Amino acid sequence: MIMGAEGFGTKSAISRTYANMGLDEYDRGDKGHPKVLSILASVLERSVQKNEKVPKGSKERGVVTVFHGTRAPVLTVQQYIQRIFKYSNCSPSCFVVAYVYLERFLNLTDVLLTSLNIHRLLITSIVLAVKFVDDDCYNNAYYAKVGGITTAELNKLEMKFLAALDFRLHVSVESFDKYCLQLEKDANVKLQIDRPIRIFAWGKSLVNKDISNCSPTVGGYTCRAF
Repeated sequence: MIMGAEGFGTKSAISRTYANMGLDEYDRGDKGHPKVLSILASVLERSVQKNEKVPKGSKERGVVTVFHGTRAPVLTVQQYIQRIFKYSNCSPSCFVVAYVYLERFLNLTDVLLTSLNIHRLLITSIVLAVKFVDDDCYNNAYYAKVGGITTAELNKLEMKFLAALDFRLHVSVESFDKYCLQLEKDANVKLQIDRPIRIFAWGKSLVNKDISNCSPTVGGYTCRAF
C-alpha cells in the first residue's frame, strides 16, 4: 500500500490544498500528472534561473560538489520529474517530502541549485523520500536507470546527501503541511507573473521511452527509439 497525503495530516484547513495538488488519493489511471509535479518543477526552475544569473567565479555561485555534472541534461526539470513519477510508481506525496529534504540540504551546505546539479539532487532526494514515505519501493539499480545515472553513482550521492542531513529524514505533519501551502502559494504567484519558463534546450524526451531501452553514456542514459 502506498501512503498518500493522508499519512501526514487530515486537518480540514489544508484539505483543499491536498486536492488541488493531487496529493489526496491520486489514481494513476487518470490522464495527466498530479499538479504537484508541475508546481515543484516551476519552483525549482525559477530558483535555477535566478542562481545562474550570478556571475561565474563569484563566491555567491556556490560550491561544486559530487552532484554537479559537466553539462546540463537535455531533459527539462519538469520532464525529469514526470519521468521519475511515471517509472517509480511512487505516491505524489513523495515529491513534497523530497522538496523538504532538498531545502534542508541547501540550508546545511553552500550549494546552489543550477542546471548542472538539479537533476542529481532531484533523483537522490526523491529516492530517499520514496523509501521514507511509501511501503513499497524498488532498489537503487532501478532508480539509477530511471534517473539516467549508474547505480554506483546513485549509491554515492545517496550517502553524501544523507550525511549532509545527518541522516534525519523525519518530516512532521506540520512541516509537510507548511511546504504544501508554500508550494501552492509560489505556484499561484508564478501564474500571475508569466508563463512557465524553460531552462534547458528541448531534445528527444525520455519521458515516453521504456527504460529497458536505455543504455549508460558519459553524460547519462541514452534511450534508443523503438
